[in-house]
Amino acid sequence: MAVLFLVVGLPGAGKTTRARELAATHRALRLTPDTWMIPLFGGSDAGGKRDVLEGRLVATALDALRVGTSVVLDFGFWGRDERAALHWLARSLGARCETVYLPVDRETQRQRIRRRWEQTPHETYPISDDELDRWRARFEPPDEAELAGDLAEQPPPPWSSWPGWAAVRWPTSLD
Repeated sequence: MAVLFLVVGLPGAGKTTRARELAATHRALRLTPDTWMIPLFGGSDAGGKRDVLEGRLVATALDALRVGTSVVLDFGFWGRDERAALHWLARSLGARCETVYLPVDRETQRQRIRRRWEQTPHETYPISDDELDRWRARFEPPDEAELAGDLAEQPPPPWSSWPGWAAVRWPTSLD
């Protein structure tokens, strides 16, 4: 059975390292937006293009699951609804979905981000302490129930379906 791995965490948590390990161990396709965003657009968001790119990567992941290929999505998935939508979509295709959460304390996060910028600036972008603090405040870490697979079965209002919710969150994901 194909598995969709959702690598969850903030910048500097070790997501890409863990995503690479999962891909190698499970012979899975690894999809990471940053490997596309920086070469294509020179930054991590580029005027909203990240959501569109993530949508294309989600669509690719769903196509891979349909043919029995496991996928590792290395997006961060800061919101519970993102994770619930992808769990639902994977299950609807007969695949399993696993949330892989990598917590990180603020100081370790700052050190890793600083080191990454110093060692591989062509593969990353600068992140300020203010950005880190704003992102940490927005992040919804998965709780024990979610990690055990207990996610919302229904999307939040006004959406009537997870595919509809996902198509708005990740434009182009379900066309």
